[in-house]
Amino acid sequence: MPHITLKMLKGRTPEQKQAAAEKLAAALVEAIGCNPTHISVSVEDFTPQEWQEQYRMEVAENENLLLTPDYDPKELLK
Repeated sequence: MPHITLKMLKGRTPEQKQAAAEKLAAALVEAIGCNPTHISVSVEDFTPQEWQEQYRMEVAENENLLLTPDYDPKELLK
């Protein structure tokens, strides 16, 4: 433990996802000093339509959110 879940729009390559996972893990080690062998990272891809409900649950209604994005998820549907 810890575990990171990265949620993003579909379209990134496996190499991009792997690079993002590695950099997220490295940043976590630097920020909190955890053991790098204890970190796991998953990636979940969404279409813009699927992201609307995820955004509501994961961002808009998330009382644990520490960073708030500055965009309207409906813009992704255009």
